[in-house]
Amino acid sequence: MTPVRLLLCDDHAVVRAGLRALLSSADGIEVVGEAATGEEALAMAARLSPDVVLMDLQLDGGMDGVTATRCLTSECGGTGPRVLVLTMFDTDADITRAIEAGATGYLLKAEHPDELFTAIRHAASGRTALSAPVADRLMTRLRSPSPTLSPREHEILGQLARGLGNREIARALFISEATVKTHLGRIYGKLGVETRAGAVAVAKERRLLE
Repeated sequence: MTPVRLLLCDDHAVVRAGLRALLSSADGIEVVGEAATGEEALAMAARLSPDVVLMDLQLDGGMDGVTATRCLTSECGGTGPRVLVLTMFDTDADITRAIEAGATGYLLKAEHPDELFTAIRHAASGRTALSAPVADRLMTRLRSPSPTLSPREHEILGQLARGLGNREIARALFISEATVKTHLGRIYGKLGVETRAGAVAVAKERRLLE
């Protein structure tokens, strides 16, 4: 059986060393290179032609993992490596961005080694690989459509995201502060939050902000 050629991309040298040591015990997987940045991953992928790139999302400086994933999967005309995300982050926004960028799978770093090995092999053959918590989040999101906000609520949410207070929002939209408070109450209810920061965070996660 031809081994899966794997390129590691993580900005922590200790993590890369640990992954290399772990993967050396797996049958059918060969680590052909290590990259510390998104830019290095692109250059090494072009030179080494790996089957799979194991990609962290948060990379210090320069290109992040999502951008690197998009470059690897779209700029190669479909002939580039598969990208399997391995990260600590499991927010809806992170998962959505990675999958939309072309990632074949999304795993959490807390995953059991055998699950990681299986996911790498699945990714190499083009099969989707998701950690159980990630799959659960995706299913929950599919079953729970985004709340419908009125045009005015969208406007107020946009002003919230800019950090404006109630009085400033009222002036910007030519409405009373009482009206702003009424709309905020409805927005909080629809988004299932209790604070301004919570409303902005959920709005960004669900892509309700332009």
